[in-house]
Amino acid sequence: MWTDDDHMDGAKDFTLDPINFPRPKLSAFVEKLHSRGMKYIVLIDPGIAVNSSYGVYQRGMANDVFIKYEGKPYLAQVWPGPVYFPDFLNPKTVSWWTDEIRRFRELVPVDGLWIDMNEASNFCTGKCTIPKNRPCPGNPGWVCCLDCEIINKTRWDDPPYKINASGALAPIGNKTIATSALHYNGVLEYDAHSIYGFSHAIATHQALQGLMGKRPFVLSRSTFVGSGSYAAHWTGDNQGTWNDLRYSISTILNFGIFGIPMVGSDICGFYPQPTEELCNRWIELGAFYPFSRDHANYYSPSQELYVWDSVAESARNALGMRYKLLPYLYTLNYEAHTSGAPMARPLFFSFPNFSKCYGLSTQFLLGSSIMVSPVLEQGKSEVKALFPPGTWYSLFDMTETVVSEDGHYFTLDAPLHVINVHVYQNAIIPMQRGGMTSKEARMTPFSLVVTLPAGADDAEAKGKLFLDDDELPEMKLGNGYSSYIDLYASVSQQKVKVWSEVQEGKFALANGWIIEKVTVLGLKGMAEDLAVEVDGQPISSISNVEISASDLRYLEEVEDGGDKQKTVMVEVKGLELPLGKNFAMSWQMGIKD
Repeated sequence: MWTDDDHMDGAKDFTLDPINFPRPKLSAFVEKLHSRGMKYIVLIDPGIAVNSSYGVYQRGMANDVFIKYEGKPYLAQVWPGPVYFPDFLNPKTVSWWTDEIRRFRELVPVDGLWIDMNEASNFCTGKCTIPKNRPCPGNPGWVCCLDCEIINKTRWDDPPYKINASGALAPIGNKTIATSALHYNGVLEYDAHSIYGFSHAIATHQALQGLMGKRPFVLSRSTFVGSGSYAAHWTGDNQGTWNDLRYSISTILNFGIFGIPMVGSDICGFYPQPTEELCNRWIELGAFYPFSRDHANYYSPSQELYVWDSVAESARNALGMRYKLLPYLYTLNYEAHTSGAPMARPLFFSFPNFSKCYGLSTQFLLGSSIMVSPVLEQGKSEVKALFPPGTWYSLFDMTETVVSEDGHYFTLDAPLHVINVHVYQNAIIPMQRGGMTSKEARMTPFSLVVTLPAGADDAEAKGKLFLDDDELPEMKLGNGYSSYIDLYASVSQQKVKVWSEVQEGKFALANGWIIEKVTVLGLKGMAEDLAVEVDGQPISSISNVEISASDLRYLEEVEDGGDKQKTVMVEVKGLELPLGKNFAMSWQMGIKD
């Protein structure tokens, strides 16, 4: 549950509106959320209201934490009116910020912070003073109400190289902190501007981790190279338009390449109000953003996913699959943490030799193996999607198969509630049953989806799974509270094998996680003579295990028209394989006529 600055008293950080967010009612509400395994996150801006009766301001002044101009705190304007900006390059500021978060969490035990306006955004430009003859803020609150004069005294304020600021060659300090203002130790804003949001995120991350002893959740609007180590990112005030739906894909792909893997756009758009059809398509796509959130402007009509019955249905379909995929997505988080690899990736990351996909920004991959192909145009009930060479299986109906011999476009059905998501060959995708919350979903049994090239006589597949308690400060092995499982499968000489190699299985065993189902796609025939081992010991009683086979259906005729058509999906259900132990299962493949 997210709350924008509505919770604040007069838009002042670390306060509660006594009318709309009285502390007793809010505390009870947050307690209810926590009892359901849910989290509560509120928005905080960096600008601190200039108000002599406001404790946060008083303590900030006492600790001398604000950015300076000509020896005094630099005056700007944001939502509460006149503000000063904390200087997060100053170690004293980080201590003061941590203490303010501590005080606020004693009011309401938030689980993370959403830090906004930290470019820094300023509704005014230049050197400003508070007016004596009119209220500030005025109406609307984003119009500058201070008395200001342009600063152009130095080369930092008016550098010889002009950038196209605001698309209008505006001064470099336009609607932000004056570039000749000074940070700690004499650092110019000119040199520190791009890392203001970065330093804000680091300070907030450090504060939450120190106070909670857990992995912090920080969502930041402003980022820099390296921000992904401390914060997630949303792409700011996007528009509820088909253009911005489409642009969201290239934006999240770029941010992944920038080293910020946990990224997404406001689903259905921040403003203006989206149409019902657009919101359907946006939640179908947005459910597969690494960071997935519906959020709108205060002045826009409600656009929660339940406002329209049709959108609610699309949301249940798409978000239902997201929650089943959480083990895969969480493992991608671990991969991002340890290697820097993005979660959402352009197709060329997995297919660098397939030149047709180099300029593609209407589809994307999650990890190396799951491809998302959304509808991005109004009034469409099908989508033309590029499939790199190989076999692809629909994640929503695994019997639906696409064999792309040389890599080309296929036209896919995509009625209003459908998004096309496919899994590539040679992969093993760990999944769970899903649930209404991530806490509920993560305690359900696991299943493995193994994808082999359709009809292959000799092939392999691989996957991986990282598990921890999801609140440790760092994602790593070796602490007794995490497990890592390598997953393997092969078909050779009519024999199918699926097995695991577990590192540090104690954590997975302590949580009682089991594998209940294994699905293998692309085989030539049914399973016969099933054998199962756990830690090298054969399991003699597999009477509860059910084996079934379903014919695969091809989107188009396979080009050679051969036996590849006669392939099946084999499901092995009723298993109770401990996830924390090595297992191996094998069977002979009875060739299908």
